[in-house]
Amino acid sequence: MGIQESRIIKAAVFRETGKAPVIENVTIGQPADDEVLVRIVATGICHTDLSVRDQLLPMPLPAVLGHEGGGVVEAVGSNVTNVALGDHVIMSYAYCGSCDLCHSGHPAHCENVLPQCFGGSRADGSTGITDSAGALVHDHFFAQSSFAEYSLANMRNVIKVPKDLPLELLAPLGCGLQTGAGAVLQALKVKPGSSFVAFGLGAVGLAAIMGAKIAGATKVIAVDINPERLKMAEEIGATHTINAKEADPVATIGEITGKGADFALEASGNPAVLRQAIDCLGIFGVCGIVGAPALGTEVNVDVMGVMIPGKMVKGIVQGDAVSSTFIPSLIEFYRQGRFPFDRLIKHYDFADINQAIEDSESGKTIKPVLRIGQP
Repeated sequence: MGIQESRIIKAAVFRETGKAPVIENVTIGQPADDEVLVRIVATGICHTDLSVRDQLLPMPLPAVLGHEGGGVVEAVGSNVTNVALGDHVIMSYAYCGSCDLCHSGHPAHCENVLPQCFGGSRADGSTGITDSAGALVHDHFFAQSSFAEYSLANMRNVIKVPKDLPLELLAPLGCGLQTGAGAVLQALKVKPGSSFVAFGLGAVGLAAIMGAKIAGATKVIAVDINPERLKMAEEIGATHTINAKEADPVATIGEITGKGADFALEASGNPAVLRQAIDCLGIFGVCGIVGAPALGTEVNVDVMGVMIPGKMVKGIVQGDAVSSTFIPSLIEFYRQGRFPFDRLIKHYDFADINQAIEDSESGKTIKPVLRIGQP
């Protein structure tokens, strides 16, 4: 599909591995039959964006990234029935909708997740964006590429949200916050009265802490090396905190639980920390992995230490959540004061995207959200 009824917009274009994006004028076309044109109001910045920038996760460059977008529907393709003009929407991950995993309620683990989210184009190889010289710019990152004033999103990954809550608040629910809370509530199915440990207190780990409190875990343990993040974890639901610079997390978790943890979530992407998350488990304990290191990263595991206690290690993508139903649940938890994710957010103007990225990487900001357009 070529560019039709195109418009010139501003977008942050990543052109070189490891280099900062530049906000440029680009041309975007109209939606395909199964797409929605969204005028972006705000979008979160996620670790996955930076992994693609650094090509730790491969996607062709130059590209427009961004995959926690929220905005207003401006146009819909002929096959779109789930949203209409003027609806407020947030956008989540892409999936094919036709494989066995999509049909069985696990679209986050879609068999085609890599080309769907990281292919840099539609499934047919076409794109919707060209630069000022008319050259192709890769887009459709997570079927949205929301570091831009407008986004071409697939109808499967847009979720209608209430208009009484600001899009600049709701936008980051589409990935990191969904991943953390979903890992606890959907994938691990943390039980009331159980013990839960989050290793790594970025937006994902802190969302998991909130999720564990919602799930009814009675020992909610937060592990990090940042005192401010540990303090935040206490304020939003952690019953215990461990500074891994000052204490052995595995031994301390054993002391707190008396038997090892029932559930652990590794959200740092550090292989050494993953080993700790596995080692801290008790009998039949389950460790979920959401931290995303470079492809090919390996970790050493005590095989007998896993086998004899019957431990389980589970890979988790997007919290194994079906966004269209899970994100409305998170919004309701927020309304009830049980999911105070607004405390993690700091807003930046679109022009300050590189400052937002720097603050995210330094740990100064937990969840940077770019303000791009008006509601």
